[in-house]
Amino acid sequence: MPIDLPDAEHGPPIPLWRWADRQLRDLATVTGSERIAALDGLTVVGERGSARDFEIRGRRSAGVGGSHLNPTRDGSWFALTIMREEDRAYLPALFGKEGMEIATEVEIAAEIALHDSNDLLAKGRALGLPVACADEVPASPPVEVLARGTQRRRDPGHRPLVVDLSAIWAGPLCGHLLWLAGADVIKVENPKRPDMIRSSDPLTFEMVNQGKQSVAADLTDPATRDRLVALIRGADMVIEASRPRALRHLGIDADALVREVPGLVWLSITGHGATGDAANWVGVGNDCAVAGGLARALADATGEIGYVGDALADPLTGITAALEGWRAYANGEAVRIGFSMSAIAAKALSEERAFDRPALDAELRAWGANVGKLFPKVPRRSGLGPFRDLGADTEKWLGTAPAC
Repeated sequence: MPIDLPDAEHGPPIPLWRWADRQLRDLATVTGSERIAALDGLTVVGERGSARDFEIRGRRSAGVGGSHLNPTRDGSWFALTIMREEDRAYLPALFGKEGMEIATEVEIAAEIALHDSNDLLAKGRALGLPVACADEVPASPPVEVLARGTQRRRDPGHRPLVVDLSAIWAGPLCGHLLWLAGADVIKVENPKRPDMIRSSDPLTFEMVNQGKQSVAADLTDPATRDRLVALIRGADMVIEASRPRALRHLGIDADALVREVPGLVWLSITGHGATGDAANWVGVGNDCAVAGGLARALADATGEIGYVGDALADPLTGITAALEGWRAYANGEAVRIGFSMSAIAAKALSEERAFDRPALDAELRAWGANVGKLFPKVPRRSGLGPFRDLGADTEKWLGTAPAC
């Protein structure tokens, strides 16, 4: 059945929106949710850029432009994302040159041109920087079963309880879609370091966290951690986007909980995979999309490399995690599932090429031809649920006042 392109006031449609739309149709089918059925792929992948009047910037990412694509000595392209000021502290080690922590964008680009892409990639990932190469192959499968436990039978009409430990976009979007499908969702944040987009991007934060209850929990406190683990043991699904060693440092063993709690579905979202060396690599939406081949696909279609969409690996992964998570929940499975953002971007690209290569190439060409113009405007969804203040529901779920 052909899909009608949603109306857009200006700007080209975001490539891969059709793939996202098909996954949403599948999610609507497995959940039976009319609210999911009312969504479309362009809205979900484009509403953040639309609401914030993002521009298509070619080799600089949308929004604050924290990610840049620059050519390397060996003829490839290297994506470096600087999200936080502390990321700059690693630049001298990345390039083997003092003073790079205060380098300008032009100086960083000039330094990248003196190095081979694979060398920068290996050093950057060892340092914990969000980096990617336009010609790499994702190291992990897009969706991977990490642990299994005992099945659970639930009564008809059971309303799933979801504990959302994630932040920024991919994980919270997954939780938002599960909430739209009928789940009760509890968003857990560290009160000392809450979700960064709560303040930096409140429009997106409120969109993907509406309807969720809010718990403030400092998991470095053993008593608080124990209460959270008790809450998880009574939940149906958990969403987290931490590197494995971060969970272990907090004393949370996801695999053990899945094996011990019948029917617990644990969704682990990572940049590049949850096992092996890739589990320790940092990745965010823009560089993960580059690692998944989207920048190279744009270059193949247009002759000019650049970023495609807005942190596109994030919404593609959020939709995928919601779909796989609900399927496991509906089957009563106890399972931990890992999601690699870079590999999901590559999977979406491959499947869309197989589905309708001419349409995809046409959209990539249109995207490349509109550098300097605004993202497509999509109708902003009206609020579907209340937005909760940080920690408003801590006492209800953990039996303790929000940590100070």
